[in-house]
Amino acid sequence: MDVKFNKKNNCNSNKKYKLLKIIIILQVIIVEINYMYEYIKGNITELTPAYVIVETGGIGYFINISLQTYSQIYQRNEARLLLHYIVREDAHILFGFFDEDERSVFRLLLSVNGIGANTARMMLSSITSHEIRMAIEKDDITKLKSVKGIGLKTAQRIVVDLKDKISKTPAGNIFISKNSHVRNEAVSAMITLGFTKNSVEKCIDALLLNNPDLNVESIIKQALKQL
Repeated sequence: MDVKFNKKNNCNSNKKYKLLKIIIILQVIIVEINYMYEYIKGNITELTPAYVIVETGGIGYFINISLQTYSQIYQRNEARLLLHYIVREDAHILFGFFDEDERSVFRLLLSVNGIGANTARMMLSSITSHEIRMAIEKDDITKLKSVKGIGLKTAQRIVVDLKDKISKTPAGNIFISKNSHVRNEAVSAMITLGFTKNSVEKCIDALLLNNPDLNVESIIKQALKQL
């Protein structure tokens, strides 16, 4: 009896192990699907504060956006949007972002239990991605609660779950037009001097946030003093 019992246990263990492997594989596939599309570039044929239709290659793509992205493209005829692709049983959904920082924060919010894509978009429509980062880093529960649909427990969960992640995830390029070229040149120069990319980007982003009109030379001089 003991031998049969052990064999049965081994059989059950093998089944559980195989099931776990399948679950892990499916999770990897889902992640890969979410990151399948990097960006889209094309003509804007329809635009509202909640979505945009971008036509490229003769196909119009319905893309959900936040007010943050809308404010950057509402006067444009063309747009280049970074994408996040969500696959559900009943729908395939695209979310678009004007810059990497917004998409990065969106993806971090999705990792919090109870935060879905629409809630994450609502947050990014109510406060900027930078403000969300600062609220998490400074434990500013009140700021997060100011978003419609975000209660005390959800705000606390966001801070607890993302406190470490937000500091390890470099902010994307939150500077546009005239700042982007200056920032990239300064980052490249500092990396050439031997500094790590993450520390350089964090330092330069902070400098530009406080003084957006800095030129490349000034940024490098100030960064050298801080790093």
